[in-house]
Amino acid sequence: MITFTDLTKRFGRYTAVDTLSLEVHEREAVALWGPNGAGKTTAIKCLLGLLSYDGRITVNGLDAHRDGRKVRASIGYVPQQQSFYDDLSTLDTARFFAKLKGAPAAEVPGLLAQVGLADHAAKHVGALSGGMKQRLALALALLGDPPVLVMDEPTSSLDAAARDGLLNLLAGVKAAGKTIIFSSHRIEEVETLADRVLVMEAGKAQFTCTPRELPRRLGWKSQVKLRMEPSALDAALHVLTADGFAARRNGVGVIVEVPHGDKARPIHVLRAADITVTDFEME
Repeated sequence: MITFTDLTKRFGRYTAVDTLSLEVHEREAVALWGPNGAGKTTAIKCLLGLLSYDGRITVNGLDAHRDGRKVRASIGYVPQQQSFYDDLSTLDTARFFAKLKGAPAAEVPGLLAQVGLADHAAKHVGALSGGMKQRLALALALLGDPPVLVMDEPTSSLDAAARDGLLNLLAGVKAAGKTIIFSSHRIEEVETLADRVLVMEAGKAQFTCTPRELPRRLGWKSQVKLRMEPSALDAALHVLTADGFAARRNGVGVIVEVPHGDKARPIHVLRAADITVTDFEME
C-alpha cells in the first residue's frame, strides 16, 4: 500500500502540492489526473525521494523519509522521457541498469522479450523509435521485480500506434499484480489502466472516482466525432489534448468529449491549426 498523508510541497511562495492525502491499495492502479501544473509530477517526485516535502509518505509500511533507500528499491519508475546513452546497445543498456539496481543480469533477456525488444537487443539505443525507447524504459523499471510501478505521463510523447502498443504491455503488467500509480491527462490511459482516478487542480485533490465516472464528473456530456485525412490524425490529437480536450482515435477519425453548448469548438481549434475536418457527427 502507498499512503500520502497531508503531502505538501512548496517552492518559495508557490504551493505545488497542498495537503494531499491518498491511499493506493496493493495491486490497485490509481491515476493522478489533471492539467499541467496540477501537482501530479511533483507528488510523484516526492514519492521517489527526488524532492523534500512536508507531510508523510509510506510504501508498504516504510516511511519514505526514514527508509528512503528501501522505498526506492521497491519502486520501478517510468519517466515521461528517459535519457539513454545512444551509442550503447539495447542489451548493454539493460545490463548496465541491472548492475546499478543490483538486479540479476539473467533477468535482462526475458524482460526485453516481455516488452517486445528481443529482436532489437543488438541495436544502438539511438536508433530506436520513441515507442521502443519507452518499452525499454518499462523493462528497466521492471528489473528486480519491484512490487510498485510509478509512471509519469507514460505515453505522452508517443504516436497513436506506439501508444496503443505500450498500453497493451502495461495492461499485462497490471494483470500480473503490480501496484501502480501514474500521472495522466489521456482518457485512454485511464480507461485502460486505472481502477481509480484522483483528480487534481492547483495542487489540491478535488475528488476521486472510477474511470467510467470521470467524463461525467468533469462535465464531458457530449461527444463529437471528427473525420479527417489519416495523415492528420496524430497532429489533431496533439492539438486537441493540448487545448484541454479529452480526445481519442476511432478508426478514421477522432472522438472528442465536449460540454453541452460547445460542440463546435474542437472544429474551430483544428481549423486554427490548419487541420481540415472532412466530416463530423455530434451526439
